[in-house]
Amino acid sequence: MSLTKEEVSKNLGNSIRTIRQSKQFSIEKLALDAGIEYTHLSRIELGKINTSIYHLYRISKALDIHLAELFQDVPH
Repeated sequence: MSLTKEEVSKNLGNSIRTIRQSKQFSIEKLALDAGIEYTHLSRIELGKINTSIYHLYRISKALDIHLAELFQDVPH
């Protein structure tokens, strides 16, 4: 069974939020550290938009994790 684009976005956003909160980062701090707009990061976490792989890379670097870890909880 394949996931829809919306389901992938929501799962990925939830993963980013969970990791961010586990590291006790505010959304503002993560956005600043990743060099992206706070509102853009908020929409990513809510699964409302798809974002570029570059932004995901920047988020993973700011979280000090490997990019693949963002997709750990996204079903295959």
